[in-house]
Amino acid sequence: MTPPTKAPDRYAVIGYPVKHSFSPFIHGMFAKQTKQNLTYRLQEIAPENLETEVIQFFVDHGKGLNVTIPHKQAVLSLCKYRTPRAEVAGAVNTIAVQENGELMGDNTDGAGLITDLTINLQVILPNARILLLGAGGAARGVIGPLLEHAPGLLHIANRDPKKAEVLAKEFAALGDVSASGFDALEGEPFDLVINATAASLQGSVPPIAPQFIGPQTLCYDMAYGKEDTAFVRWAKEHGAGRAELGWGMLVEQAAEAFYLWRGVRPDTAPVLQAVRSPTPVIGTNTK
Repeated sequence: MTPPTKAPDRYAVIGYPVKHSFSPFIHGMFAKQTKQNLTYRLQEIAPENLETEVIQFFVDHGKGLNVTIPHKQAVLSLCKYRTPRAEVAGAVNTIAVQENGELMGDNTDGAGLITDLTINLQVILPNARILLLGAGGAARGVIGPLLEHAPGLLHIANRDPKKAEVLAKEFAALGDVSASGFDALEGEPFDLVINATAASLQGSVPPIAPQFIGPQTLCYDMAYGKEDTAFVRWAKEHGAGRAELGWGMLVEQAAEAFYLWRGVRPDTAPVLQAVRSPTPVIGTNTK
């Protein structure tokens, strides 16, 4: 008698909206590559239904969730256990169920960005002068990991300077971090400029002066799409040495989540090549 086939483990990404997400495609490639028996779906959840539907997913024997906008901070309280990087970020983008049935929250966004910068793009972060645009959830998730690499300066610029200042104070113990409004930026070109705002989704560019980028500057947009975003086009037009979309961060943070769930680390290179192929969607890592 043929033994019964084990049902695949269930995973999903939750958000509101969530239909733009490439996560099912990415995790599907990871699963095929590593021969893991799992399914991965999109699950749109309105904020008012978040707690009920997350709990129900795990009651129904779901194994893990990725979390995108606008739920990353809200799910923090649903996780009995949280990794240090989730605690530092104050947000969760990955949930795994433990053997005792309790939920553990992690945040793989920062790790994904750092891997893309240092491994894929060969950026040297120690002593680098970094400008981080935005003070929302996307920025919060990467400040700690950036500071761990001892940049010479990490400056947060935001439309509302008070939000940037609050964030800078929160992370001040981890390194040299300062803050201002976009219009109060001063000094020389930065080595790395990271766009963590949602401006690219509206086809716009954060209002910073071109004087802060130069031939040595890498401009990195957390957004991604089949064509250059407005920020990447702006950077190229104003003489940035390099300008990159956030595909690498997207794939690398997903690989980190996959490793947490399955205990096997996928090869990201073929997946990154696949997602960079022409696609009809613009998405964002500002989740």
